[in-house]
Amino acid sequence: METKKSDGGEQGTTERVLTLLGLLQQRRLWTGPELADRLGVTPRTVRRDVERLRALGYPVHAAQGVGGGYRLGPGQTLPPLLLDDREAIATAVSLLAGAGGEVAGAGDAALRALTKLDQVLPARLRHEVRALSGSVDSFGTGRTPVDPETLMTLARACRDQVEAAFDYPSGDERHRRRVEPHRLVTSDRRWYLLAYDLDRDDWRTFRVDRVTDATPRTWRFRPRETPDAAAYVHEGVASRAYPHQARFLVHAPAETVRNQIPASAAVVHPRGPAHCEIHSGAAGLDFLLLHVLLLGHDFEALHPPELKTRCQALARRLLAAAEPSPPPPTPPRDLGA
Repeated sequence: METKKSDGGEQGTTERVLTLLGLLQQRRLWTGPELADRLGVTPRTVRRDVERLRALGYPVHAAQGVGGGYRLGPGQTLPPLLLDDREAIATAVSLLAGAGGEVAGAGDAALRALTKLDQVLPARLRHEVRALSGSVDSFGTGRTPVDPETLMTLARACRDQVEAAFDYPSGDERHRRRVEPHRLVTSDRRWYLLAYDLDRDDWRTFRVDRVTDATPRTWRFRPRETPDAAAYVHEGVASRAYPHQARFLVHAPAETVRNQIPASAAVVHPRGPAHCEIHSGAAGLDFLLLHVLLLGHDFEALHPPELKTRCQALARRLLAAAEPSPPPPTPPRDLGA
């Protein structure tokens, strides 16, 4: 006795369409009868479900005749992806590795994608993601390693606009900080969190590799008027964090100077096609002068005022070092010898 296939009702339609999408992602080409047999429906229902997928943005192509059938092709936009458990785990672990990578811009993009995946990742898969990501290591001169769970906790707090608390070093001690997280920012060396510090009533930059015991709090906050996250963190890391800050006008294009200085060491602003201004900080003004001097371009000291005095003192010292030393005095002869 032949079993009659159902045309499918409203109940189960969504699940069946998702199953159809999964089949189209598994194999390049399916015939209509093959899909109908797999789904337990009629070819007419398969055609209707294909139209539903097309309405959602999936480019399902159909061809008639011998060798024809249905296949999933590339589209103009990226539609939602259907992942099974193993694919979701592999994707999450790869994104965690990419978040610490060295490709320009890839870390921030990987973290954004990871927060989207994290929002729908089943709880049963989270411990597997953590276990696998903990077994991945790297070498070379990439970013300072950060704890993936800390990174994800702060990313979730930024995404959901909820307060967060964590321990952070201050001198020789660690203190509990309560913040409104705004953005995670990457540099060529580290991850940073830009957040509003509730106890200090001001914006602060935190190195994520120094954050421990990060926990989200239960209440949401109303977003404040925020500075440009990347510019604020860059300025703070390169200049404000040091006891001495200085500005120089360099007679060279900004792009040339940026290629000579790590992003974490200075902020470079273009000043026309042939000049740029450097903002940097250090423990002493002489160190800043030598750093700019060794770039090999003519420059002017702009700020602070005492920088010009240090330039003159350094110039005298360099000129004195270039003068030939007088010959040592000849010891007197012993005439009685």
